[in-house]
Amino acid sequence: MAEKTIPQPAPHRAESAAAREGTRAQEQYIAPPVDIYETSDGLTLVADLPGVSREDLSVDVKDDVLTIQGRAKHALPVDPTYAEFELVNFFRQFQLSDAVDINRITAELKHGVLTLHLPKAEAAKPKKIQVKVE
Repeated sequence: MAEKTIPQPAPHRAESAAAREGTRAQEQYIAPPVDIYETSDGLTLVADLPGVSREDLSVDVKDDVLTIQGRAKHALPVDPTYAEFELVNFFRQFQLSDAVDINRITAELKHGVLTLHLPKAEAAKPKKIQVKVE
């Protein structure tokens, strides 16, 4: 699995031109730190996404490209009066090989840690061949 780099994701289509004109601020994205482990059954990808809830997380596979996109939000439902830091949004892409069965990918988000299980396709699993002795 190789990382695929795209400079910035496309803006949301639901935003109106007037809303974009009002702030002139572009959204900033950072690549979340990721660990990838290989097991006999496939790959396990663990990504840190602090502040991202399940509703604000998108995990997609299109044209063999795995895309992880998340929006971090404050725990409180109101905007702070004064803030010394801003929460960031996360965006990262990976090119998947044919060895990954994209129909059986599972995802779990727990305490800001995303765990993806990418199982190997049956054709990619090693097979033992029996040898007959005559």
